[in-house]
Amino acid sequence: MKTSRYFEEQVRRKRPYIDPAWCAAVIAAPLRRDVQPDGRIRFWGEVTGAGDDAPRVLRVVTLADGETVHNAFFDRGFKRDEE
Repeated sequence: MKTSRYFEEQVRRKRPYIDPAWCAAVIAAPLRRDVQPDGRIRFWGEVTGAGDDAPRVLRVVTLADGETVHNAFFDRGFKRDEE
């Protein structure tokens, strides 16, 4: 999995609990995918961490190439019925 410098230096430091394998899984099989006006691509997917009772929604933002991970965080405001 390719990552941006921002992801490695900032996101991994601030959110060490986010497993890079989760990011790859969300990109491979997203619940939803959306292209931002700046060309970056947002992917949402469910992940279950150790100790989690239920899956949580992880938002992964890639660069315009769709494979270089730039940001990742749990999206508590995700609504499944939006399309």
